[in-house]
Amino acid sequence: MSDLADKEFSTRAVHAGERSRQSNFTPVASPIDPSVGFLYESMEDTDAVLGAEKEGYVYARYGSPTVSAFETAVANLEQSEAAFAFSSGMAALHISLLAAGVKAGSRVVSALDVYGATSSLLRSLFSSLGVHVTMVDAAKFEDVERTLKEYPTTVVLAETISNPLVRIADVPTLADLAHRYGAQLIIDNTFATPYLFNPGIYGADYTVHSATKYLNGHGDVTAGVVATSMENRSNLYELNKLVGSLLGPFEAWLALRGLKTLPLRVRQQCDNAQQAAEWLGNHPRIRQVHYSGLSSHTQHALAKRLFNGKGYGGVLSFEIRGATKSDIFRFMEALKVCLPATTLGDIYSLVLYPAISSHRSLTPEERSRIGISDELVRLSCGIESPNDIIADIDQALNAID
Repeated sequence: MSDLADKEFSTRAVHAGERSRQSNFTPVASPIDPSVGFLYESMEDTDAVLGAEKEGYVYARYGSPTVSAFETAVANLEQSEAAFAFSSGMAALHISLLAAGVKAGSRVVSALDVYGATSSLLRSLFSSLGVHVTMVDAAKFEDVERTLKEYPTTVVLAETISNPLVRIADVPTLADLAHRYGAQLIIDNTFATPYLFNPGIYGADYTVHSATKYLNGHGDVTAGVVATSMENRSNLYELNKLVGSLLGPFEAWLALRGLKTLPLRVRQQCDNAQQAAEWLGNHPRIRQVHYSGLSSHTQHALAKRLFNGKGYGGVLSFEIRGATKSDIFRFMEALKVCLPATTLGDIYSLVLYPAISSHRSLTPEERSRIGISDELVRLSCGIESPNDIIADIDQALNAID
């Protein structure tokens, strides 16, 4: 369905990427097209498609119809010119960095509190290849600008809502700073989703998603996707032809199907997270709750402005006062509704202990510098009843008293 420009988000989520005409009929839902190769009536046509002179498909590593349907839908929801899908969120981020020009001698300025695997990708893999990496507090604009002034920078990287401390990136300000000093801005929008925020509208050059999370939303697909300009997509396309981190058609079909209920799911997850955060904030065993939907959060006003009052995300984190590692383990083992799994954004409520999972690769000192204490638990709210989520957390906290 191509005429979606004047439609609201929920309508676009249902229809974007669908109704690609095939022969003399049009399927209502996009089919799965698993073919690796594609034939044309003439070799001239094949030559034209291979040379990007004509639209089409020749080999699945270069693209396929089902994957294109998913990419079209994501580009529509992110209000970008194009999108490109990958086999995982980490692949999407990795190739975005390369497409933005990161190479030996380049510098990446990254927000300090990014996902642990993102931090490791930068500080271990890219650093070993001669890339200079500087980690800064992205909320301290004077520090960001000082770094950009001091060092020629290729990429500034941040997360709209950070993992796991759910700090908010002021994307318009970061975009202005990055572009002023000749850098490109990569924003990981996984936690916010395009329902809450479109980084590209505010200057991000690449908007990255782990589509494993909210975009698919059902805990049964590993995928990544990048929303960007047509020119940048061409760079991603050429790199992925060599790297081969393609998304399969079955995964793309599931992700596209999951995308249709994104606004319904995220609205409920935001509401559940808000209620859970408020309840936790009044619990005597909780030292601190990290959630921008709370008026006490230092970035509440920024989050309200960026997300236009639509919600504050489905993820929060909280610190259990005086809890040891064994206490956290007992708390997680006592949960019955919330599941202790190392992912987020699903229809299920999920809990995670960052010290042993998402940020395990960091030393205790590095985690402390970021603000991730050994008392910290991350909660990704699902779509269950908020009363049941809260009651489950309550009984699990009682289990460690």
